[in-house]
Amino acid sequence: MSEIIIRQGDSAKPRSADFLPVILILDHLRSAYNTGNIFRLAEATRAEKILACGYTPAPPHEKLAKTARGCEASVACEVFPDAVSAILPLKAQGYCIYGIETADKAEYYWQTKLHFPAALVLGNEALGISEAALPLCDHFISLPALGEKNSINVGNCAAVVLFDALKQWLQRKDTPRKQTLPNF
Repeated sequence: MSEIIIRQGDSAKPRSADFLPVILILDHLRSAYNTGNIFRLAEATRAEKILACGYTPAPPHEKLAKTARGCEASVACEVFPDAVSAILPLKAQGYCIYGIETADKAEYYWQTKLHFPAALVLGNEALGISEAALPLCDHFISLPALGEKNSINVGNCAAVVLFDALKQWLQRKDTPRKQTLPNF
């Protein structure tokens, strides 16, 4: 019987200077717990930063900190009055804007070849991406929703799309790999 070794990811090692060239735009998320979860995902994938828009909870926030488990201190975060204010400067800087939405033009995440640098817009679970931000998205990505509801938890959605973005980034031939990373 072989010994199974569990890697310890919560050690006190510094955050790598190599970032996944992805920014997460959180458009009017209600739940501080979901937002905290997204901070953990951003830290785990080394996403560039989070832009909290509208009433999306942002650090410092007690409930966000509970699920972020310290990641809110190591992931850059900026606050914007709305998603449009966050998206426009990114477009000017050459970011490709992906709306994660059940739009009719959306491709499933596994069909989408991301163009980096990328910004992923995640909307409110009940309302989706705000009406003003929708036309600013260059592409739409969705997860299949075969049940009666047409959406899943925003944190779960962020996990699927963000880890797929990481996979695509790591598979690029020109991506520097300064750390030993798992094979994909």
